[in-house]
Amino acid sequence: MSHGIIIEPILSEKSASLQEAERKYAFKVLKSANKIDIKRAVENRFGVKVGKVATMNMNGKVKRSTMRSGGRVIRTEGPRASWKKALVTLKEGEVIDFFHDEQA
Repeated sequence: MSHGIIIEPILSEKSASLQEAERKYAFKVLKSANKIDIKRAVENRFGVKVGKVATMNMNGKVKRSTMRSGGRVIRTEGPRASWKKALVTLKEGEVIDFFHDEQA
C-alpha cells in the first residue's frame, strides 16, 4: 500500500534547493492520504527516517487552448485536476537519491 500513496516526486529547481538546504523533499501524493500514511510510505519505500510532514491541497487551474483547423480558430478550455502535495523533512543525516535508488 505504501507504493500507492506516493504518486511521484516533484523534481524542480525549487525542490532541489530545498533538498540541499533543509533536507525537504516534495511528493505528489494521493488526495486521501494523511500525514501518518505519507510518513510510513516514505520510510518504507526509501529506507529513511522522516522528521516532519507538511501537506497542501493544490487546486487545479483552468487550461485554455487555441487551435487553427481548416482556416477556423477553435478556442476551448477545461479544468486541470486538483492534487495533493507533501513536503517531507528528513531527520539529520538522511538523504534520498532519486536517480540511483534501487528500491524504487
